Amino acid sequence: MGKSLTHKIIEEHLISGHLKAGTEVAIRIDQTLTQDATGTMAYLQFEAMGIPRVRTKLSVSYVDHNMLQTGFENADDHLFLQSIASKYGIHFSRPGNGICHQVHLERFAVPGQTLLGSDSHTPTCGGLATLSIGAGGLDVAVAMGGGPFFLSMPKVVGVTLKGTLQPWVSAKDIILEMLRRLKCSGGKDRIFEYGGEGVASLTVPERSTITNMGAELGATTSVFPSDEQTRRYMAAQGRAHDWRAVAADPDAIYDERVEIDLTQLEPLLARPHSPDSVCKVSEVAGTRVHQVAIGSCTNSSFKDLMTVASVLKGKVVHPNCTLAITPGSRQVFQMISANGALTDFISAGARILESACGPCIGMGQAPPSNGVSVRTFNRNFEGRSGTPNAQVFLASPETAAACAITGVVTDPRTLGAAPHWDLPERYVQDDGMIVRPAEHPDKVEIFRGPNIKPLPINKAMTATMEGRVLLKVGDDITTDHIMPAGAKVLPLRSNIPAISEFVFERVDPQFPARAKKAGGGFVIGGSNYGQGSSREHAALAPMYLGLKGVVAKSFARIHRSNLINFGLLPMVFADPTEYDRIDAEDVFEIPDLPAHLQAGKELEVRNRTKGRTFQVKLGVSSREGAILAAGGLLNFTRQQAAAPS
Repeated sequence: MGKSLTHKIIEEHLISGHLKAGTEVAIRIDQTLTQDATGTMAYLQFEAMGIPRVRTKLSVSYVDHNMLQTGFENADDHLFLQSIASKYGIHFSRPGNGICHQVHLERFAVPGQTLLGSDSHTPTCGGLATLSIGAGGLDVAVAMGGGPFFLSMPKVVGVTLKGTLQPWVSAKDIILEMLRRLKCSGGKDRIFEYGGEGVASLTVPERSTITNMGAELGATTSVFPSDEQTRRYMAAQGRAHDWRAVAADPDAIYDERVEIDLTQLEPLLARPHSPDSVCKVSEVAGTRVHQVAIGSCTNSSFKDLMTVASVLKGKVVHPNCTLAITPGSRQVFQMISANGALTDFISAGARILESACGPCIGMGQAPPSNGVSVRTFNRNFEGRSGTPNAQVFLASPETAAACAITGVVTDPRTLGAAPHWDLPERYVQDDGMIVRPAEHPDKVEIFRGPNIKPLPINKAMTATMEGRVLLKVGDDITTDHIMPAGAKVLPLRSNIPAISEFVFERVDPQFPARAKKAGGGFVIGGSNYGQGSSREHAALAPMYLGLKGVVAKSFARIHRSNLINFGLLPMVFADPTEYDRIDAEDVFEIPDLPAHLQAGKELEVRNRTKGRTFQVKLGVSSREGAILAAGGLLNFTRQQAAAPS
């Protein structure tokens, strides 16, 4: 029986468990990455473990999120991150060096290795055949300390790509087609492994666009084989020595299969306010566009920007529209500057932004009121752009460029012959903005600004839990709903008392005050609760406010893990119709917790207000049960370290 690429990589890194879907496995992590919005907390957690040096093959700390320095907070955090990286053996990518996923793909990812990142779009490096998984910062901190990463073994879905893309159709349209078919929860507990004849025609940057937005499917990760395209890309990056061929066996067995005929695809876009609200561009052509934004970790590669430059050359952005362009890395910036593409952008009237996440996380470039913004990003959740009533569409660079010059949603196929150019034989290789760890770490003093507050730590779980229902929400609640991003909130990521005041701000601004007054309690959710970002603050800040658990119809993978990591119960209705029988302010009681946590049994929840009981499923492993009982992963890790060997 042939093996999938996924199974081969996991087998090489397996520490415990069996490769049976739905069972817990532990794998060794080769590399980690963090970014500044999640990294400060991750490194505070790493410090708390008392480990003197990272134990991975490579760990990299990036600054790419909190780049808007309107106060001291972000600048202070950057100094903290640089000093702690120097002391603990971590490479530090300085502000301006680029978006973590783009830089990691260019300079560090290795075929066949494992990468754990404190960002949900870490699977970007799956385009280079790295098994790359997004997780909460605490999971990444444990991995940096040499601990395994635990996950429920996903199903492996074989995605067969047939044929080749037609002119003006791009890799972004492939992943939008996947989202059109499978929706945002269609990848839960799954890894998408791409193969078929169509793979050979896709470059590494194109593959990485697809694996990047596998996060929007809710997938654990996505991966492509390492082949001649991979070798060519790595050689051009001066990293041919890191290349090796890794691929599925010809007779590999998959749990599920998907097939896409690339010749039949046409330009697609995702309508407001979800990445899976996908339609053909031609169906909404003519819609007025106020803003176009090109960039993000999804579409800011040299290939993406050269495609846009080819469309814009000799043209000017429509007078009723603005265009912002973000090069994904310093390498990309240098190369478009050297070859004249940057001049084409400036001549066309584009606004050039620094190499960072920027508008994708609501950090500047908010659209006008009720404005339509076409973006090459990966998420278009309501309010994420910084304008509550903006209408954000997600599209390919080709479609976005067409919209910019016409001022309306435009099918790029109407522009005539599609641009074509070849990838470079050699990329700029300048790692001068990556700081290596100190040779004498004992001499490094860690900088701590006044905004960095002590890490909140939960208490061990009590035998009986009581609390009020603080909030009831519907389906597809995102981490943006729970813990918003944006220029106002992101600088507070290292200050949990301050950032907790924004929990559920877009849903119910009174939630923090009510939670503190009630002494904590529970949240009731619908399906796919916690989808979106890996931000553990969506669990950590509610924990600080006293949240004890969430009862939902289902959870997104990373958020469920984050709840467990901070000692919060992720409970799933045994009977989903119970959701309709619960109201805000109902008082819950959950007895006999320790016994149920260890046995992994269903819990009985008593709704004292309604005078009824209902069952919830935890579905935790014995290890997860022990973490919950300890009050979170940090407490559990300390206990394990203190236990006699």
